[in-house]
Amino acid sequence: MTCVGFIGLGSQGGSMARRIVEAGFPLTLWARRAESLSPYADTAAATAESIAALGAVCDHVGICVVDDAGVRAVMDELLPAMKPGSVIVIHSTIHPDSCKALAAQAAARGVALLDAPVSGGGPGAAAGTLTVMVGGDADALATARPVLETFAGLIVHLGDVGAGQTAKLVNNTLMAANMALAHHALASGEALGIDRTALADLVKASSGRSFGLEVYARLPTPQAFGHGGKLLAKDVGLLGALLGDDPAFAALRDVARPFLDLTTETPS
Repeated sequence: MTCVGFIGLGSQGGSMARRIVEAGFPLTLWARRAESLSPYADTAAATAESIAALGAVCDHVGICVVDDAGVRAVMDELLPAMKPGSVIVIHSTIHPDSCKALAAQAAARGVALLDAPVSGGGPGAAAGTLTVMVGGDADALATARPVLETFAGLIVHLGDVGAGQTAKLVNNTLMAANMALAHHALASGEALGIDRTALADLVKASSGRSFGLEVYARLPTPQAFGHGGKLLAKDVGLLGALLGDDPAFAALRDVARPFLDLTTETPS
């Protein structure tokens, strides 16, 4: 059976790792902090003393750290330790060009690399309903698919390495724009004397509904979305780096940015 490794045990990655081990795959974990590993004491998961030690015993390694720098730091230690024929799957949301460069380095060592960012958050990971957006070789995806299916409700192969990241950036920029529109729509209703909660419940069942509105309607203030706002702002910035002043991106950015700025403001 495929020996799986996982690095990045945050709110989303942690649940992904638990789904993998509970599906019966031999799983090895590594984390910088010992407390990140304690939730897996009741599982069959093993732990590695280093990233290199994890790489040496695994055929498939998932990476779910926060950003480009984090992924590169993990890869610097992981890749030299992995066996030819292994697969690395990057679930982090990073620049597509970073994935392409890392895939070339991996290929030189006989290791396949897939970029496979996910959508659905911690609850989706725990429920096994994540959407996985994959870029990379079809044969490598076929090899990795049984592991991905432990936490995925939908797996979409979008093209070569980097395509998964590109799709995720478009998705997250649209999410930010939809939350911005929800913010303005609910504020408009309140200004006209309509109860905010009642209006949100109405729209969620009507033609103006969106996932962004559902998320925003649960927030007491934009600042309550501070952590998520920072992550979405990162992704909007990455898409901007790819598209520059493309009119389609500019339209999304100009809606999303003011709202994202609100999420990180200190309330007066």
